[in-house]
Amino acid sequence: MQFSVRVTDYQKKMMLNICDADLLGKKIIQDDLTMHISESYYGERFVDQEEAESLLKNSSIINMVGNKTISLSIELGIGSENGVKIISGVPFLIIFNM
Repeated sequence: MQFSVRVTDYQKKMMLNICDADLLGKKIIQDDLTMHISESYYGERFVDQEEAESLLKNSSIINMVGNKTISLSIELGIGSENGVKIISGVPFLIIFNM
């Protein structure tokens, strides 16, 4: 299982943008809303599940997209199904650990 990630610093905190690798470059459209899962935001590099787990555990701010990514975060106790938003069948979740 592969994930696409971009790691940045935001206000001295590690911010992780992570998505299912197969969603990279896709546009999600629902009603008047269009979201682009862009390479510039999510596509710095590809990682395997082990590295994705480590990044999820060590990030303060996480923007995640995709069934595999969000399922992994919930399994790790990082994400919660209560916060998941679905846009055109694709789950999105943002986590802030300050």
